[in-house]
Amino acid sequence: MIELRHLRTLIALRDAGSLVEAAERVHLTQSALSHQIKDLEERLGTALFVRKTRPVEFTRAGQRLLVLAEQVLPLVRMAERDVARLIGHEPGRLHMAIECHSCFQWLMPTIDRFRDHWPEVEIDIPGGHHFDPLPALAREQLDLVITADPQPLTGVYYEPLFRYEGLLAVARQHRFAERSFVTPANLAEETLITYPVEHARLDVFTQFLDPAGVRPREIRTAELTVMMMQLVASGRGVCALPNWALTEYLERDYVKAVGLGEAGMWSTLYAAIRDESRDQPWMEDFLRTARETSFAVLEGIKPA
Repeated sequence: MIELRHLRTLIALRDAGSLVEAAERVHLTQSALSHQIKDLEERLGTALFVRKTRPVEFTRAGQRLLVLAEQVLPLVRMAERDVARLIGHEPGRLHMAIECHSCFQWLMPTIDRFRDHWPEVEIDIPGGHHFDPLPALAREQLDLVITADPQPLTGVYYEPLFRYEGLLAVARQHRFAERSFVTPANLAEETLITYPVEHARLDVFTQFLDPAGVRPREIRTAELTVMMMQLVASGRGVCALPNWALTEYLERDYVKAVGLGEAGMWSTLYAAIRDESRDQPWMEDFLRTARETSFAVLEGIKPA
């Protein structure tokens, strides 16, 4: 009567808070998800949640199934890992590079969870790269690259992790602080603070400024997000960051955030791996863990 897909759906509904977002997380249409839940409710003879509540309010029956899901799904996943080991897969190597300065907020918890389940996999994040990560992945110097800038490379597969919105951080007293969005032309007289990477790897240039033929008055760099926020809060410039990277600073009212363009500037973050790694059980589990952890710890992201 109760299937694993039902339990996964209820967890997604609880975590997402709405049918629309839950459907995206389990890769179903809203109609298909509604039908699945209705079918389960008819089998059980009771409603599982109160319609038109946000966040979703579960009935006592729904709450009981959530408890079941929290007990059963981790056991199923553990069994899948154990079976993968029993069929004789070689211990893996996971050397990775991150083309995303603010990704450690969700990547470190991901690695911690993954290491608990796959202690035999060799994990490393080599520092001081003197090569481009994606070509190095193709040459087998690396095994995974976190990137928002996929390049067509033979033998490399890009697994979408989630979508995020880039926002412009400005000082609380800045002339843009009360706006809902800015246009590229608005940045022509601004100092833009960026990470010290090529402009071709920064969304604010490739998606926002370059298509409009606009250059900021000045560009300066900072190594760390916290340094960028200090400069922005002091009125020394503005910077574009993923929405999740700004959450803690917005909650403290340290800076203000403004949309980039009327429709917003949305990008997709990918995990780049080699084609032959796609079917490795430990790699599949790492990618699943990365998605789950991202949605657990980050705000404002969407399924890719």
